[in-house]
Amino acid sequence: MIAGIIGGTGQMGRFFAGVFQTAGWETVVSGRRTELTNRDVAEMADLVLVSVPIRATAEVIREIAPLLSEDQVFCDLTSLKVEPVRAMLASRAEVIGLHPMFGPGVASLRGQTIVATPARCSQETLDTLLSVFREQGAEITISTPEDHDRMMAVIQGLTHFVTLAKAEAIRRTGTDIAESLHFTSPIYRIEMGLVGRILAQDAGLYGAILQMNPAVPEVLARFEEAVLALREIVESGDADRFQEFFAANAAHYASYLVSATEETDDLINHVVSGR
Repeated sequence: MIAGIIGGTGQMGRFFAGVFQTAGWETVVSGRRTELTNRDVAEMADLVLVSVPIRATAEVIREIAPLLSEDQVFCDLTSLKVEPVRAMLASRAEVIGLHPMFGPGVASLRGQTIVATPARCSQETLDTLLSVFREQGAEITISTPEDHDRMMAVIQGLTHFVTLAKAEAIRRTGTDIAESLHFTSPIYRIEMGLVGRILAQDAGLYGAILQMNPAVPEVLARFEEAVLALREIVESGDADRFQEFFAANAAHYASYLVSATEETDDLINHVVSGR
């Protein structure tokens, strides 16, 4: 079997080339400086995997979709699924959207999650592909493109928005980050680590995740409502209202509170012991 990776010279493309090679597949890749073109890869591979920046994904898919036959499998690795899957369905190939819920810096697939959105494929084709990932330790979540994008509006969109808003708010206070870390609690250090981790990466990726998912604005509207409601309670000084707000949220997350405490205890202990 041949896996063809378009964008295979990028970090995520190289990572998945290694995944398929570990599974015994032959791999061919195209990139900006490769001899092989996207067309070459599309014509050579049994499975064609698009691994390019989010804003370029649909265009690349449309470029190669007419070249694929019903005997091929068409996949992408984008953080959004509705638009890429719709574009892939214009081909004659079997179509399976993929979203690795991790960055290319991980050592392996072990313990990592991949969301799959099969749109047009046989069960045999789906099982064959997912076995490549499962046998290397990945956890697979099956979804639809629509449900995936709605969930990503919370998991990625809201999370990254809050982190970036926090970074901007702290910047506006004039707080010196290095100085603040001399006063730090473990939680603040972890939070600043997450801020720094995002800001050390590619702004284009985070901009596309926030700006191109049509489900994000609705989630941000709910976040804005929540911030205004909490601010009003805090500024009121009413302890009972704060207790009610806190209790309502504790009840919503009740099934997760024990495991959340255990997991973050481990994280805090790791951060403290590493100082």
